[in-house]
Order: sequence, then structure tokens, then C-alpha cells
Amino acid sequence: MKRAVLYGRVSTVDQHPETQLLELRQLVEQRGWQLVEEYIDHGISGTRVRRPALDKLMADAARHRFDVVVVWAFDRLARSVRHLLETLDELSRLGLEFVSLRENIDTGGPLGRAIIVIVGAIAELERSLIIERVRAGMRRAKLEGTRLGRKPLDVDRFAILRDRQRGMSLGVLARTYNISRTSVRRILLQDGPVPKGVAQTLSQMQENRPPETAA
Repeated sequence: MKRAVLYGRVSTVDQHPETQLLELRQLVEQRGWQLVEEYIDHGISGTRVRRPALDKLMADAARHRFDVVVVWAFDRLARSVRHLLETLDELSRLGLEFVSLRENIDTGGPLGRAIIVIVGAIAELERSLIIERVRAGMRRAKLEGTRLGRKPLDVDRFAILRDRQRGMSLGVLARTYNISRTSVRRILLQDGPVPKGVAQTLSQMQENRPPETAA
């Protein structure tokens, strides 16, 4: 016996929310499914992607706690096409069926499976377009001379190496030069010319041993 769940979103303008839920319960009973839970979001706009009950439903879906998701209409699940496609694509990826009563869509049937194939193709196209737009934006930024990534640290590397050789701890160096301890360690270990007498200190750090002059 398949395990089914209902999802409903009851807004402040809904006239007969209980009637819709009753119809969904009757559908589950007619199909001979076991109704294991009802996920209801009260007073939440359909334009919001994050909703408590819907988030819980998707989390339980990932744990395969049911087999079928039943809704009264597409707009109960999502108001934007993109959100709807992403949700249906995720349910399909998890091997779960989806039923919408008003649209008469059942992904357990041939037509429903065909629709899911189309939904998956559209979702994949959307992801590809997003990736391409990001890459195009990065290429354009490079051509315009915009630096991508983290801004390089504007610190005196030799001064840090010198102070470390004089016995300053990583914490003191970080506070003195207003950078993190991780940045201090990265500067100390990076390749490049070093002042005379610092090589031994760096060698000790690379061996994960503190220098003898460490505070």
C-alpha cells in the first residue's frame, strides 16, 4: 500500500479550505492509499518559497517517509513556475509520485510521467542557463578589468616575517596587522624571498612545530 501525504496552503482569502482538504482525503481513500500525514501552511503567501510545512514535507521526502504527494492545485504548492518546476523535479529525483486534483495530473500514469520528463528537461535547461549567465558575467567583468574573488591582503610581508623572527606569536601578529591568524600563517608559508635568518622559522612551521622564539 502506498503511503500518501497531503499538502495544503490556507491563505486568508481562501473561502473553503476544509472542502479542498476533504476532497484530497477522499481521493486518497479512493486510491486505496494510506494517509500518513497532512502538511498545512496557514496564512502564508504562495509567493514565499520557504514555508514551515512545505520545508518539513521536502525534508521528509528526502527521508522517503511517503510515496505520494497530493495537492488540490498547482498554486497551492507554488505560485511561480520556477518554484513549481524545482519542486516537481526534486520529487521526481527522489522517486516520489505527485498528484494535483484540479489539474488532473498524476505522475504515476503515462501522461503524468511524460509531464515529469518535460518538467525535468525545463528545470535542467534553467540550471544550464543560470550557469551560462554567471560565466558570461564573469567573462564580462574580466574584460572590463574588474577583479574577481577576494581582494589581496595589503600588508607588509617582510615586516610580518621580521616580527615573527623576533618572537611575535601568531595572535600578536594578527592583532598588530589587523588580519586573521590564518592569513598570518598563509603569509609566513607562502613562496617568495625571505629576509636572512627567517628560513629556519619557516621550516619549523612547515613541520608543525612552533619556533623556539614563539611567545
